[in-house]
Amino acid sequence: MTSQLQHPLPTVAQVNQAPKILLVKLSSLGDVLHNLPIVWDLRKRLPEAQIDWIVEEGYVHLLEPLKTTDTFRGIDRIIPVAFRRWRKNLFSLRTWREFFAMRKLLQATTYGVLLETQGLLKSALICALAKKSEHAIVAGLGNATEHSGYEPMARMFYTQSVHVPMKSHAIDRSRWVMCSAFDWPLMDRRSEPTFFYPPTFVEQLAPLEFEGLRKQPNGMPVPYVVCFHSTARAAKRWPTESWVELGKSLSSQGYQVLFPWGSPEEMKISALMASQVPGAIVPRAISIEEAYRLVAHAALTVGVDTGLTHLSAVLGKPTVEIYCDSPRWKTEGYWSSNIANLGDMKRIPLASAVLEAAEALLKQGRQ
Repeated sequence: MTSQLQHPLPTVAQVNQAPKILLVKLSSLGDVLHNLPIVWDLRKRLPEAQIDWIVEEGYVHLLEPLKTTDTFRGIDRIIPVAFRRWRKNLFSLRTWREFFAMRKLLQATTYGVLLETQGLLKSALICALAKKSEHAIVAGLGNATEHSGYEPMARMFYTQSVHVPMKSHAIDRSRWVMCSAFDWPLMDRRSEPTFFYPPTFVEQLAPLEFEGLRKQPNGMPVPYVVCFHSTARAAKRWPTESWVELGKSLSSQGYQVLFPWGSPEEMKISALMASQVPGAIVPRAISIEEAYRLVAHAALTVGVDTGLTHLSAVLGKPTVEIYCDSPRWKTEGYWSSNIANLGDMKRIPLASAVLEAAEALLKQGRQ
């Protein structure tokens, strides 16, 4: 691991054992989820540290399960920001009031370490706005990685630019920045556990009720499979006919198949698929908070490379991740035997391969 240092920094021996740390990862869904493990990494090594996280307002709920409580130490303070909404209303008085309120929150604590793991100018500007100690370490990405957004100007706001491999898993990339900032040896995923949420979190999630979910004679829902087919980029989609083939096979085995959606166009695609799969349904629109409950009680989740699929994987639920036009090494779930990763960049998996992986996970879940 190498770093490009722009200013002299204190050695790790000089770093306070209870530093005030700011994590800067603003969005999006998958990126925030894959940044969660460094909260656990930091707590393990610096149990008395103050750990704050600034994030887009729409993703605050992703962090709330890690909020510090009387019985759990995780994130001490979550600071919401609304760049996505503000840029649509730049001349609104409300926008500027909210911006200055956010800045006040950022400057209420003097941070000694800031970890900017996104590599974007807006994230780096957050580091500039934050109140920092005299010798604060501001660590961020020193180079672009393949298939990830990066803005070189962000380096102007760091004291430490961390150079990472061109092919870095999203979790490893964050750990590179963290380890460099504290002068720690680079973590080895084969020997270091990767945690996301407290073990009891999933167990406490109540089932999500919605129209069309079939019941068994005992009143319990029929086991269901969630299929996340939607994605912002069309090239990442798995063919509709493959979803239908998979859905028919799972339906014939007694599972109810669900096709969620996120936009009117996606709802039409869900309806088309559901019309060809016996017993399948298109659930009502759900929030991301409700998605937690949906996947927590699913027998299986199958999805393309998108945030909701990664949500199932980080919750440790049986998940088949399908890669069609994105590199598998970047976000694949490697931390659990409950996750199967299929396909790769320009290597669309066959429906038969996905079905085989799905059946293996379902069998594993019944044992």
